[in-house]
Amino acid sequence: MSSKKTIAVEEGLWAIPSPPGEKPYLIGSQCLSCGELYFPRKKKGFCVHCQRRGLKDVPLSRKGKIISFSVVMQPPAGGFYRGPVPYAYGVVGLPEGVEVLSLFTGNLGELNVGMDVELVIEKLFDDEEGNEITTYKFIPTQRT
Repeated sequence: MSSKKTIAVEEGLWAIPSPPGEKPYLIGSQCLSCGELYFPRKKKGFCVHCQRRGLKDVPLSRKGKIISFSVVMQPPAGGFYRGPVPYAYGVVGLPEGVEVLSLFTGNLGELNVGMDVELVIEKLFDDEEGNEITTYKFIPTQRT
């Protein structure tokens, strides 16, 4: 009897802090020399901005604004995307100045450029063994 697992689509894109109940955050890299920020994080290498070595992992803001998006009504050719259709993806601007390419979740018909969004971790698809593959997405925040 096999046990089903929850697996990140790619390790190291986000972290879920302890204690349980804390909200997840994306992991970026920051140059120790000039402060330039990157997402996804750079596991090694140098800053393309100042050409120096020395990067550290940093947590990025959970909230941002939609810069651009597109709603896709049919699966793309090639079979590389195995999530639900329709789906929306686009660019989210974080307060630190980093722009993140992301899927969106929630009511896709209500998405607008400039809308406030918040990071969530959600199922993308089930793999051949029935494991749940998860990814980061952004969802519109509720306005009060």
